[in-house]
Amino acid sequence: MLNLERLRTLDALARHGSVSVAAEGLHITTSAVSQQMAKLEREVGQQLLARNGRGIRLTDAGRLLAEHAARILSQVELAQSDLEAQRGQVAGELRLSAFPTAARGLFPTALAELRQRHPALRVRSRELEPERGIRGVVRGDLDLAVVLDWHNKPMPLPDGLVKALLLDDPADVALPAGHRLAGRDEVDLAELAEDEWITWGEGEFCHEWLMLTLRSRGVEPIVGHRAAESHTQLGLVAAGLGVCVAPLLGRNPLPEGVVTVPLRQRIQRHVFVVWRADADRRPSIRAAVGALRAAGERVGGTAAGAPTTASTAS
Repeated sequence: MLNLERLRTLDALARHGSVSVAAEGLHITTSAVSQQMAKLEREVGQQLLARNGRGIRLTDAGRLLAEHAARILSQVELAQSDLEAQRGQVAGELRLSAFPTAARGLFPTALAELRQRHPALRVRSRELEPERGIRGVVRGDLDLAVVLDWHNKPMPLPDGLVKALLLDDPADVALPAGHRLAGRDEVDLAELAEDEWITWGEGEFCHEWLMLTLRSRGVEPIVGHRAAESHTQLGLVAAGLGVCVAPLLGRNPLPEGVVTVPLRQRIQRHVFVVWRADADRRPSIRAAVGALRAAGERVGGTAAGAPTTASTAS
């Protein structure tokens, strides 16, 4: 009889290709990973791992068993989901993430509602950028992740995920109060061609979106500063160090010395939550999605439409 936890360890090693990263994802020590794999090798009577420089690789037998392990674990997830659905109880543990402005703008309301309505549900949350949140859901480290894309740059999603829209989040431009355009009713991106931009880290999804959007308007961006967190960006704007995009969600209160002006282009980002399709029937997933959508409606977003799978969603 194959041990499920040892198969889970093998699956993590196959997905991560690293003992340390697999251990982190499983919330165990690296020595525990090694012990689990040694026991699994004794159970199957074959070598599953081989040295690869300073790392490890799966042997042919290891890859074969890892493929079976992925299918077995998916079936276990489906069975657990069906059992929870049959009980109809919102209980157990739920792990979710959100990018920083969504964590600030949605989590306090949504998680407080879940605690009040479902005291048997233990929620664990963390801030993660969208790409890391999606990877966490795919790996099984997270149950849900609140992520985003932009009206002109969709976020690619792996197959096997389901998503539901939480809100459409309009974005303005944040300017220093003394900026030449601060008193305008709206501005065009082209009018900011000579300004320095405060943006996200190079290579991050939102940074790539901003570069694409500015260049589509004939503006070659001048990047002065980078900051991952929106309130850090706004603090730099307040100091007169540049301008930045300021979505509505999670931006208030604005720092003193910052004004926001609508863009003529009417840009917006789509904020949505993703989870694995094989966990779709879990009452705790459904309860969390409902609470997040209600929180999105309270901050002025729209969340119409049924959940869709990644393979059919735009």
